[in-house]
Amino acid sequence: MIDLTDQINEEIVRSGVNASAINIFSPHSTCSVFVCENKDPNIQRDLLKKLHEFFPSDGRYAHIGGNGDAHMKASLMGSNVTIPVENAKMLLGPWQGLFFADFDGPRDREAFLTLLQ
Repeated sequence: MIDLTDQINEEIVRSGVNASAINIFSPHSTCSVFVCENKDPNIQRDLLKKLHEFFPSDGRYAHIGGNGDAHMKASLMGSNVTIPVENAKMLLGPWQGLFFADFDGPRDREAFLTLLQ
């Protein structure tokens, strides 16, 4: 899991656009973008542990690609998130951060940021 919060806030400021919201989207079917607590790293470890328990990598999946677990995890967590913006900063709660997770990596991945007006 990668915390994108500061990087995205910097991009909002750098854009100079007075956005009212942003959307972050991952075009990869085994990756997710989501909001999670970012103050205690244990919650991130707990989340990944539970996802692995629900969808173990050695589970029996009909998917022929050998990464059925990664597709299940990404589908559950979601591929995009929209967050309101005010004064060039995402309106996240004090314990929230914006995260990117690659459940089938590491690989070179990308996410798209769209500023909504």
